[in-house]
Amino acid sequence: MAEETPILEIRGLKKAFGDFVVWDGGDLTLAEGEIHAVIGGSGTGKSVLLKCVLGLLEPDAGSVRFRGRELVGMDESERAAVTRHMGMLFQDAALFDSMDVGANVGFELEQLHLKTPDELRERVAEVLEWVGLPGIEHRDPAQLSGGMRKRVGLARALASGPDLMLYDEPTTGLDPITSDVINELIIYLREKTHTSGLVITHDMPSAYKIADRISMLYQGRLIFTGTPDEVRATDDEVVSQFVNGRAHGPITEGA
Repeated sequence: MAEETPILEIRGLKKAFGDFVVWDGGDLTLAEGEIHAVIGGSGTGKSVLLKCVLGLLEPDAGSVRFRGRELVGMDESERAAVTRHMGMLFQDAALFDSMDVGANVGFELEQLHLKTPDELRERVAEVLEWVGLPGIEHRDPAQLSGGMRKRVGLARALASGPDLMLYDEPTTGLDPITSDVINELIIYLREKTHTSGLVITHDMPSAYKIADRISMLYQGRLIFTGTPDEVRATDDEVVSQFVNGRAHGPITEGA
């Protein structure tokens, strides 16, 4: 039996900004239906990975393949057609404050004329129900709590029916209970929609709960990949220091 093509395959990823090397040969494979978390310190380049996948940044070298199609160097219009199969939950939800919730959630579908007005309203209502916020279409983003804004951002990302969800620090800035609501929601939506997920986080309780596999980014490379149990049990000193939040070890502040 032929091996299934990964939904996302990254090989030899390199990206630098001037003399600052962010990625120095990273490899990552994401299987269909898998949730894969990338952990690492703040400012180490985790979000750059998502931007390279979406085409917001072009890698200096390496390969980024979505279901076997090479994205690096792809024509802009062709890439746009491919990335429509991806959804993105931004760290701050990135809602448009000038629009109500319904307009935010339906923004991409409306811009691309993918639904009739009635179909659009039905889809917005459906995905808001998925994230536990039915009937709030006419509320303004300013009226929402941080957790509600995250959920609206997630509903917007899901509205077009993506095959791959990209999560940029989905629990940052949230209290522990709201963070767990978001974690439960990510798991629920994977089960409901069979969507794969690439999660950037430094929140270890979240990574342990939602991820099938976890990779550690350190000094431009993914130095360890394993299941949550393998991460907990590792004798790798760098990984162990990070996941256990110890001040003393090979990782220095800002590394």
